[in-house]
Amino acid sequence: MNRNTILILALLLVAAGRSPAADITKVGTTAAKFLAIGAGSRAVAMGGAFVATADDATAMYWNVAGLAQLERPELLVNHTRWLADINYTYMGLVLPMGSMGTFGVNVLAMTMGEMRVTDLGVVGDYTGATFNAGSYAIGVAFARRLTNRFAIGANFKYINETISQASASGVALDIGTIFLTPFRDIRWGVSISNFGTKLQMTGDALLVLKDIAPNEAGNNESVNAVLATDRFDLPLLLRVGVAKELLQSDRLRLTAELDAMHPNDNTEYINAGIELGLQLVGGEVALRGGVKSLGLEQSNEEFTLGAGVMLPLQGVDLSADYAYESWTRLGMIQKFTLRLGF
Repeated sequence: MNRNTILILALLLVAAGRSPAADITKVGTTAAKFLAIGAGSRAVAMGGAFVATADDATAMYWNVAGLAQLERPELLVNHTRWLADINYTYMGLVLPMGSMGTFGVNVLAMTMGEMRVTDLGVVGDYTGATFNAGSYAIGVAFARRLTNRFAIGANFKYINETISQASASGVALDIGTIFLTPFRDIRWGVSISNFGTKLQMTGDALLVLKDIAPNEAGNNESVNAVLATDRFDLPLLLRVGVAKELLQSDRLRLTAELDAMHPNDNTEYINAGIELGLQLVGGEVALRGGVKSLGLEQSNEEFTLGAGVMLPLQGVDLSADYAYESWTRLGMIQKFTLRLGF
């Protein structure tokens, strides 16, 4: 047996022993992927590293336990012109109730304009009909401090995705905790998002006419039938984060956070971000930056930047925040958020 024959046999043995699962990824295996798009300009500008901070109305997205840190009612609205002219909107209302805990409601919507129904069998491909598509999540949240250093919370939400005359609905639960450690006041945050039912598309759009016995003469060639669709998991995500104020004074604050992510539809990755807060006469200015998806295979996300300003107006705090996300192939995305504390 010569050297070439031995080499060929070795390569065949390696190929035979290779597991087929090694070439299979989990990407694209979940429904309602809009639930994985970050809410709020502040958190996004910090690279999506917010699970151990989560001290505004977007806590119902990042870590619901963070609601317990709010001491006054708050209304937050975030709007984004997402990729491909898709609109992304998040709204949250938080109502602290003293020793009872903190309640909140949140709405997440991804919508798009009316689209044309096309058919290759029609001249010009346009049938003259149109359809709409959208994804929505409506949640009710509660959080409470169990001690002066530990808080826990939960967010129960209804999820719906619609396209034309078909839709899928389900329910999910988000849970989270925040712990202020006695070691240099380092904060730990843990959250599990989108633990819930599977989604399956149903509706009139799945009705078809079918010949169930094409080889038999005299049978009905147009029997009403329904296309069977698969059931898909929600994008379950475990976040574990650590945050600390590296600098803290009357006029200056520097917060840093590092979050580790474990999704059910991709590999693990890390987000990191910082926030510099400057106290000025009558308000505060914040500068933010971060990096996303460190260690994630084939990620298109690069860095994030942002800024914000908070102005107290006759007993009401008004905040405006901006975030910029850079993508390698898809350009950039901008987020705008208004927050009102009253």
